[in-house]
Amino acid sequence: MKLPIFVADAFTTKAFRGNPAAVCLLENKLDEDMHQKIAREMNLSETAFIQKLHPTDNFTQKNMNSTLTFVTLSGELKARRAEDGIILDLPLYPAHPQDFHEVADLIKTAIGDTLVQDTCYSPDTRKLLVRLSDTYSRSFLENLKVNTQNLPQVENTGKVKGLILTLKGEADGQTQAFDFYSRYFAPWVGVAEDPVTGSAHTVLSSYWSQQLGKKNMHAFQCSSRGGELEISLSPDGRVDIRGGAAIVLEGTLTA
Repeated sequence: MKLPIFVADAFTTKAFRGNPAAVCLLENKLDEDMHQKIAREMNLSETAFIQKLHPTDNFTQKNMNSTLTFVTLSGELKARRAEDGIILDLPLYPAHPQDFHEVADLIKTAIGDTLVQDTCYSPDTRKLLVRLSDTYSRSFLENLKVNTQNLPQVENTGKVKGLILTLKGEADGQTQAFDFYSRYFAPWVGVAEDPVTGSAHTVLSSYWSQQLGKKNMHAFQCSSRGGELEISLSPDGRVDIRGGAAIVLEGTLTA
C-alpha cells in the first residue's frame, strides 16, 4: 500500500513554526487500527486522513478557490483559499463567566500565584479560559512555566478538558501588533501544550470580541513554535480564522 502524505505547518508561512500536522490522502477507507499506526509513525499531535466522499470529485487548482467542506468526527469543517493563506469557517462558542473559586485549585496547580484577571468557561468545548492580569507582558506569557503534568489529577468532575491562558495585546507606539495572546494546554487528552489551536480561538474570538468591541482581530499563540491568526466574526454566529501554511514534507507512505 502506497499513500501520498504531507507534513504541513499551519498558521505560519515559515517552516518549523506554527502547528505541524501530517496529512494522508486516501483512495479507499482504512480501518481505525491502521489510522492509529500511521499517526504513531508520524509522531505529531495531529494526523489527518482525507478521502473524497464522491470518487468523481476532482480538486484541481481551478476549483480549489471555492469552499471545501470536510466531514470530520467533530462535525463539518469548511475551508477556502485566500491570497495570503487558508480561511477556516468555524462555529463561534461563547465563553460564560466562571466562578474563580470553583476552579481555583486547577488554576493554582497550573500557574501557581500568577495574577488572574478573569475566568470564563465554554460548555460547548469544555475549555476553561483564564485571562492573566493586564500588568503582564507577552514575554511573561511566553516564558510562564505551566504545570500540565498534575492537571488531570485535579478534581473538576470532568468539566475541563482544555486550558486556555490568554493576555490582552500590547500597544506598540501608535499601533497594536496583536489584539491578544494565548497558549493552550490539554493534558486531559494527551496534549501537554498545543503549538497553535484553531478550536481554542473559537472561544477566544468570542471572549475578546466582547472585551475589545471588535469583530476583526489579529492574534498570536505564544507557544515555542508560535503562530499568527487573523480573525473575523460573522453575523451568522461563526468565525473565519485565517492563517498561512507551509508544506515541509511531501512523500509516499509505504505500508
